[in-house]
Amino acid sequence: MAVPAARAVAPLPLAAALLTCLAAPAFFVLLVPWLGWLLLAAGIALAIAADRSRGVAPWAPAPSAPSAPGPSAPEPSLARDLSLIAIGLLIVSAIPLAAELDDAAMIRFTVALGGAVAVPYAVSRFVYRDRAIAFPWRTGRRWTRLQWGWLVAVLALGWLILPFYFITSGVYRNWPVVDTADLIARLFVGVGAVGIWDELFFVCTVFALLLRHFPTTAANALQAIVFVSFLWELGYRAWGPVLTIPFALLQGWIFLRTHSLAYVVTVHLLFDAVVFLVLVHAHNPGPVPFFLV
Repeated sequence: MAVPAARAVAPLPLAAALLTCLAAPAFFVLLVPWLGWLLLAAGIALAIAADRSRGVAPWAPAPSAPSAPGPSAPEPSLARDLSLIAIGLLIVSAIPLAAELDDAAMIRFTVALGGAVAVPYAVSRFVYRDRAIAFPWRTGRRWTRLQWGWLVAVLALGWLILPFYFITSGVYRNWPVVDTADLIARLFVGVGAVGIWDELFFVCTVFALLLRHFPTTAANALQAIVFVSFLWELGYRAWGPVLTIPFALLQGWIFLRTHSLAYVVTVHLLFDAVVFLVLVHAHNPGPVPFFLV
């Protein structure tokens, strides 16, 4: 994934992307679907206008790989790329995101979240005929000492911060009680699966598409709006955004620097491992607590 060269942000494309991303809080925070639909429609309409103002035919074929526009490469269509984000948001918004562990809920999550990644990818590759969405699992480079050190820091910070957040705010009650081996196993699978999906959708799909049109800071801020809104409905409420906003921004920044899906997924899974342990502890406090809270 190429890093776009620094450039001024044109107001019309930025407004189109902002409206599209603001559909996420409409869907997942306010829980007002019709407002999300209106925002998506307005965002795509503005994107079409922005494409035409730049002489780009909406829905036109794009460069074969995501890259910054240059004199020898046609600019990608903003309307097309925002439509892929819109498709994913519409699919996710079709189900309630309250954490549940019964069979029906796990199937519902699998179908909806899987579709939110697979459908935009398929449309990009087979309908729009580009490779705007990719999942660079391996980079061929070894992780640096700094990267290994950050993994240790994630565990330490999670152990210090997450129990205090979940337990003192009471948000652990947004997850079902897990008091049997079966429920604990389901929670473990669910937390990990959603964590992997977060990186596939918010970073490899939303962030990567936005990077084709905007500087890093703007693209990362826009994807964070979508990321944090999803986590809110999932259960990270109260003062959760104080944690989820920097986490979303940092994951985008790490992916941009490492180009490694494997690394950002590892970071996320370590974070989620602590989340899992905190939820089990909060619902089943033991005589010798593993955490300080």
